[in-house]
Amino acid sequence: LDIFYYLIEGFDISPEFMYPLFFLLLFVYFSLLFSNVGVLVLIITEKSLHQPMYILFCNLSINDLIGNTVLLPRLMAHIISTERFITYNQCVAQAFHSHTFGSASHMILVIMAIDRYVAICHPLRYSSIMTTRTVVGLSATAWGVSLVLVSVLIGLTVRLSRCRSVIQNAYCDNASLFKLSCEDVSINNIYGLVFTVLLFSCSIGGIGITYFRIALICWMRKNKELNNRALQTCASHLVLYLIMLLSGFLTIILHRFPKYPDLRKIAYILFHVVPANLNPIIYGMQTKSLRHKITQILQRKLTPI
Repeated sequence: LDIFYYLIEGFDISPEFMYPLFFLLLFVYFSLLFSNVGVLVLIITEKSLHQPMYILFCNLSINDLIGNTVLLPRLMAHIISTERFITYNQCVAQAFHSHTFGSASHMILVIMAIDRYVAICHPLRYSSIMTTRTVVGLSATAWGVSLVLVSVLIGLTVRLSRCRSVIQNAYCDNASLFKLSCEDVSINNIYGLVFTVLLFSCSIGGIGITYFRIALICWMRKNKELNNRALQTCASHLVLYLIMLLSGFLTIILHRFPKYPDLRKIAYILFHVVPANLNPIIYGMQTKSLRHKITQILQRKLTPI
């Protein structure tokens, strides 16, 4: 890798909107930091929350923190800066972490869907099926597969020589990196397509199968309490997954339509930001143990001595 600086195209923002947009993103970044770090600290410090389900919350929060810390601070700096430069090493690192964030998000949400299926459809066997060892193993597999797939994706791009100096994006991703090359990028496109199809197929297939089985069991049993519990625990998960899926699809599709560069950039930022802000709020508030602990802490803080 060389150490030359590359120009990031970024957004074409009017001067009067630079600082309002900067402070908006700063608020969004601090809010997701506060919420995700808060959930992590609470789960780690409270022994009663040392359960398999909360390991998944930790995975999600750690992934959101890494993905957005790699993206947002540099994006905010470029918004108020007249010189939007980045080294190739920094760009590769940002692309690697960004793609790892995306693939890990899909896999963690699939594991969470399986967890919900076992909890709703086999509640008496939940503790024997979803043990700490099982959840740790599934989590390690999700991270391991993501790291391997993304390493190959970025590795194929890093091998290319570069003849351009402008990154046609507001951030660094794999497509922006290999567009710097004048070489044949057929292998990159083929692997990128296989990577995307494999990831989305496993993600959509896993989520679809678990939700279909949950819906089927709820329909067959016709139990009002079971249906309410399924709706309460699955609705938020499905909404967040659909937001992430649609923004991800938009980003991939819009790479093929250079006439809409700003729309592609916005879709990618939403893919990072929206789930990261909603995850700890929705999952935290819908989990009785976590909600109870948060309420207790707030009551202790607000009660006068």
